[in-house]
Amino acid sequence: MTGDPAVEPDGASGSAKLPDGVPARRIGAAPEATLARQEWDGDPRISPGQAPALWAAVARGRAFGAFGDRPLADQVRHAWSFGDIVDELCGSGATSPVLDLGSGGGLPGLVLAHRWPGRPIVLLDSAHRRCALLEQAIEACRLRASVAVVCARAELAGRDPQFRGAMGVVVARSFGPPPVTAECAAPFLQVGGVLVVSEPPDEDPGRWPVDGVGELGLRPVRSVRSPVHLTVLEQERPCPERYPRRVGIPSKRPLYRVEPVLRGG
Repeated sequence: MTGDPAVEPDGASGSAKLPDGVPARRIGAAPEATLARQEWDGDPRISPGQAPALWAAVARGRAFGAFGDRPLADQVRHAWSFGDIVDELCGSGATSPVLDLGSGGGLPGLVLAHRWPGRPIVLLDSAHRRCALLEQAIEACRLRASVAVVCARAELAGRDPQFRGAMGVVVARSFGPPPVTAECAAPFLQVGGVLVVSEPPDEDPGRWPVDGVGELGLRPVRSVRSPVHLTVLEQERPCPERYPRRVGIPSKRPLYRVEPVLRGG
């Protein structure tokens, strides 16, 4: 998982700088990105020919181990799907800020930045090395004007007045278990904002119980299964001031327990 607050080292809020011992490599065309030219059949705005720096950044992120070994085109297509559901729910012209929770290698945040040019997007991660990778990516993709990297624990950033209640959208690709993701995401959201979370393939309604997420002011509103499985929750009211709890507590003492689904065979 790319940003699980139970396992990541602490960061410091603000734009990330290259830490000692991490060389500043320029993100250029990668062989994997060149191969992807023959496999992309998605939106032409982010084709390898139109957005080569994006594909190179995704290839670097995968080589770095920030996400799995699925083909690059699958990774980019999955990230684009977050934008499809957000545009459907909020309107394609929405301009409210977006936060990528536990951004890791920059998915879906970097792809969404290409989809919504100029829309404020925050890439939040707690690991200095991943933040350095993200800084390189936004520089190479020329996204500096609208995209910021914040290297901090979600529990701390969620109490920063600059970010608390400021986001219209929070996206989470592989941040952590549902109760941890909900508790770390809700403090960032405006009332009426949405949390969009990537889900496992199997349907499991017990992952987002109404009573459990309701404690945070959230309400499950939609589950999308095609082309990828996403769950959408709406921030119905402000997240209570007691959340998020201090660093590590959301993982150690989750607000609710997700029981495994027993399937007959």
